[in-house]
This record gives sequence, structure tokens and C-alpha cells, in this order.
Amino acid sequence: MKSLIVIPARLASTRLPHKLLLRETGKTVLQHTWEQACQATRPAGVVVACDDEELAEEVDRFGGQAIMTSPACASGTDRVAEVARAIPDVDVFINVQGDEPEISPYAIDRLVELLAGDPMAVMATLATPIRSRDKLNDPACVKVVFDHAGRALYFSRSPIPHARAWDDQLLADDPPHFFQHLGLYAYRREFLLVLADIPRADCEILESLEQLRVLAAGYSLRVGVIDEPTIGIDTPEDYRAFVKRVTGH
Repeated sequence: MKSLIVIPARLASTRLPHKLLLRETGKTVLQHTWEQACQATRPAGVVVACDDEELAEEVDRFGGQAIMTSPACASGTDRVAEVARAIPDVDVFINVQGDEPEISPYAIDRLVELLAGDPMAVMATLATPIRSRDKLNDPACVKVVFDHAGRALYFSRSPIPHARAWDDQLLADDPPHFFQHLGLYAYRREFLLVLADIPRADCEILESLEQLRVLAAGYSLRVGVIDEPTIGIDTPEDYRAFVKRVTGH
């Protein structure tokens, strides 16, 4: 089963302009992400799907492979699908966000393994235990519930499952009760190419969560559990914290 990592790279960013090109560590955010992705052992390679020539030039500068995609793509998924249409000999595409410079190579390999081990699943994603009440109640932290076989049952911005009688011990229990969804996906090629044509589900529109379209349409989505969350960069504060972790100041 041949797999390929695609990093959708978009120049515009509302909360942190041109964040993929920030380079206070000596490397751009995009280069850090690319270098981490390249350490994954299961995929055959890494390409960067760019929407702007400036990004493509940066990818060329650090030695990566850039593929120009339409600026009109509505989402990273659409950008990955555009790459999939141009590369027909790949079975699985892994969507790694360009603003995750500390992405774990193990997490990427885990996605490939999930699809390799479950022929019925059209997609795979990851989750990590929630140990904080604030995170559990934060709508920006997407929660996921899955069955004993690791198939997703539902994703929500609300706390799920809802504890009818709350006790703080619930956050410490092992096995965990609550899981944060991590925005890392692997798609089978044939499903990725039809995903955009599947009608949006009501729950998807209400929650603003694209993955609910997959469940509402009756497809199987596998969820793997890893110990640590991926850390994306969305705000100036996120970037400052990343620079401090890399440089020590």
C-alpha cells in the first residue's frame, strides 16, 4: 500500500499573517513541518501543496517538492485531493498541516498502519486523552467517541460522552473517558476523490466539523490513540512558545 504525505500550504492566515514563512528559529515553520514529516518511515515521500509562488520558492529553497494547487481550494482536504488527482499511483494520502512544526513522525506512521489494518475504513485520524476540565469544556478542542474496534462514533465541540454525575476523578481514570481529536488525517485515494461531492450533513454544518460528513454518510473512520497532542501554531503566542522550545529563549 503506497502512501504519500501532502502538506497543504496556504499563505493567507487571519490570526498570524504569513505564519508558514516565519523564521525566527533560523528555519521557516513550513521547513520545520516538512523535516518532521520526512522522518516518518511508512510513507513513500512528502510533497507540499502550495497556493502561492512565494511558498513554492521556499519549498524549493529547503529542498522539498512543491506542487502548485488552485488558490480557490476551500480547504486543506480539497488541496490534498487536487494532488491526488495528479498522482494516480498512490493508495493513501496523509494530510499534515503546514503549521505543525512539531508533528510526530510516529503519529504519521500510525495513520498508515490504521488503514493497512482495516480494509473497511476509508479514513484514519488520531486522538489523545483529555486530562483537563478546561480542555474538555473548550469548544475549540474537538472531542471524539469511538467504539471498541476504534471506529469513530461522533465528533463534537461539546464534552462527549457527557457525564451525568461529574467527579474530577473521571479525568484521571485509566483507561481514559475523554479524547481530543487531532487534526491529522489519512485518506484512501478513491474516497478522497469523492469526499467533496458528498452532501454536507446537518450535524457537520451545526458543529462546523467536516469529518462528521464522513460518519453521516455511513463510512467507517478509524481512530488511533497516541499519548501526546500535536501542537499547531495559530496565534503569535503559539509561535513565541514554539521559538522558545526550539531556541531556549
